[in-house]
Amino acid sequence: MKFSVFEVLKSASQRLAAEKIENPRLDAEILLAHVLKCRRLQLYVDSDKILPLESVFRFNELINRRLERIPTAYLIGAKEFFGLSFAVNENVLIPRPETEILAEFVGEFLRSRGGGKFLDLGAGSGAISVSILKFVKNSRAIAVDISEKALEVAKFNAKKFHVDERAEFFCGDLFFPVEGKIFDAIVSNPPYIPTNDLKTLQSEVKREPQLALDGGIDGLSFYRLIISGAKKFLVDGGVLAVEIGFNQSSAVKNLFEQEKFVEIEIFKDLAGIERVVIGRN
Repeated sequence: MKFSVFEVLKSASQRLAAEKIENPRLDAEILLAHVLKCRRLQLYVDSDKILPLESVFRFNELINRRLERIPTAYLIGAKEFFGLSFAVNENVLIPRPETEILAEFVGEFLRSRGGGKFLDLGAGSGAISVSILKFVKNSRAIAVDISEKALEVAKFNAKKFHVDERAEFFCGDLFFPVEGKIFDAIVSNPPYIPTNDLKTLQSEVKREPQLALDGGIDGLSFYRLIISGAKKFLVDGGVLAVEIGFNQSSAVKNLFEQEKFVEIEIFKDLAGIERVVIGRN
């Protein structure tokens, strides 16, 4: 039998939709483009092209794994963030578009100062720190994560985008690996999902590292630790910027106020959800 690009995409999209996979057509296109090593646009240009059976089999294998609720990003080993294609695997949280707001703010802050040194707490794949380093030339980063396997991914991404000479990586818990160091900015997308809510997450999200999701009983455990400990690691006028979960802005803002941060601001994502809180030392 012969199968065209159009036919395999249509069939795969229908299978994914039948199992209520979100964005079935998009996922099918991403996976087929990965198999064929081409851009998604090329699939439309070559919609009548007959595919080699080997490619069809490989594509169907990926669709079957997607039906097992394995995230598409893990299946292809990559996720776009800030216009860059980051390597990801099951050891790191998959970068989300809303986190770009966090990276953009810290990047612009450092750019306004002509550069500077920043700390990325809970670096994961390195999406935040590598993006900032890529777009702010006179910046340097220290990335900290409690997972050595996550740091391996971050180091790979730093090298991939040629910013590794301006980055240092430390395995450890929050501020412990950087005791005595001072930064112009501290940035973090910490775990913020309340423990009891973890079981209600989408099946795909449950595939991501629980360590990067579990924010304690009320989801605020890491904010308390980060915000209470940050000031002694910041220069005067330096900023702390954190991503937050749904309906956490007031509680996190209060924590900033308790620690005497000033010029506290809250930024919304494109969906209008309050997503980032920043404060100045």
